[in-house]
Amino acid sequence: MNAVTAILLAVTCLSSAIAKIELDEGVLVITKDNFDTAIKDNEYILIEFYAPWCGHCKALAPEFAKAAKQLADSGSDIKLAKVDATIETELAEKHGLKGYPTLKFYRKGIPIDYNGGRQADDIVNWLVKKAGPAAKELNSVEEAKAFVDENKIAIIGFFKDQESEAAKAFLEVASSDDEYAFGITKADEVLKEYDAEDGSIILFKKFEEGKVKFEEELTVKNIQNFIVVQSLPLIVDFNHDTAAKIFNGDIKSHLLLFLSKESGHFDKYVEELKEVAKQFRGKILFVTVNADEADHKRILEFFGMKKEDAPAMRIIKLGDDMTKYKPENPELSNENVLEFASAFVKGELKRHLLNEDLPEDWDKHPVKILVASNFYEVAHNKDKDVLVEFYAPWCTHCQQLAPIYEELGKKYKDSETVVIAKMDATANEMETMKIINYPTIVLFKKQTNEAVQYNGERTLDGLSKFIETGGVYGQAAEDAQEEDEDDDVPRKDEL
Repeated sequence: MNAVTAILLAVTCLSSAIAKIELDEGVLVITKDNFDTAIKDNEYILIEFYAPWCGHCKALAPEFAKAAKQLADSGSDIKLAKVDATIETELAEKHGLKGYPTLKFYRKGIPIDYNGGRQADDIVNWLVKKAGPAAKELNSVEEAKAFVDENKIAIIGFFKDQESEAAKAFLEVASSDDEYAFGITKADEVLKEYDAEDGSIILFKKFEEGKVKFEEELTVKNIQNFIVVQSLPLIVDFNHDTAAKIFNGDIKSHLLLFLSKESGHFDKYVEELKEVAKQFRGKILFVTVNADEADHKRILEFFGMKKEDAPAMRIIKLGDDMTKYKPENPELSNENVLEFASAFVKGELKRHLLNEDLPEDWDKHPVKILVASNFYEVAHNKDKDVLVEFYAPWCTHCQQLAPIYEELGKKYKDSETVVIAKMDATANEMETMKIINYPTIVLFKKQTNEAVQYNGERTLDGLSKFIETGGVYGQAAEDAQEEDEDDDVPRKDEL
């Protein structure tokens, strides 16, 4: 073997080694050495950048592998791959990762951010949509039936003229929807099979009535709203998989049913209440919350409830204020739930504000205890500067502040003009006070009752200067703690 042949053989072996990519449960294992090859050799590839210690990554892993198998079994050219970002740090830095997992879809070498769901079916549907036409052409009854059978939610447009304005509106919705599978047909045999008229839309689903016909004016907005309303069950169970759909959907009014599976509440109430839920479809989303789940404790606390309060119901209107409503009659009978929901729709309900009982010794300690009922009386005392910490019992920042705040209370306990107070903002609410982050520290100035929020360092010296300067000190300081505080505030999809 001459030198040239040896070199060529070595290069060939090296190229083969680089090109060969390891598979782990059907998922390509990407490194910095084979990354470019993977992108070049696969027209469509979804890459997950993960960290082995990340809980969300661990939860995604089996679904990711399941999605890879589904795609492989269907003969799809779409590949799934993963990168251990804690090892492949160069790739992580190149892609500017801000959290785990981060998923990027490469379509013919061009990356786009993945914004689909985390379940296998959601992943597959999103990828198929991105790799193909907005709506799958269905040319026969067999194709249509297979399409309906293989998707939990399938939306078919029946348009003989696919250049019509109605068909264009349908295809516009299909192209912008990454979650559900869309099909389109002009075949007479398919229209006949599903008793569909030309220009109609039918949503097929593997629950409740099985299929629903669209019956409104064919506009993009109406079609989108139809899909949002009909793709969810009449009563949705709140869990990790449904949280985003519940809180990010277009229906912002929710009737929450707090039930205990251990006590048999789901079997007793859910099926019967579907008749009531049907009357408010599109207006109020009915949601069950299992009060037995430890992860749902925060939701119960948000409504001032405990596990033992189940069965119970509340209505919440999502928005900046997260307005809550409590029924006078807690019974979960069809008649009572109907009356509660009807009164809400008519605007006849009064907003429910949480209010703890006032402790007898609320003013016997250096740091006074405030609840909703005595808040204004104390905070708006025109003869005194009143500093109030709005806290949450579970907030780590509040817990770290507690000993410092107690010292502050002791410092001013004999003052005739200063009051140091605190209030559990998760258990007490006022019409005029909106607390977003915990802790929030506010000085209510004497004479004017002007409210000034403290943004400085949470130290005894800093808080003292804030009081002594009438709320001037600490206003120019950047709130470096704000980003950390957000970690302690439950997002909408966590409530």
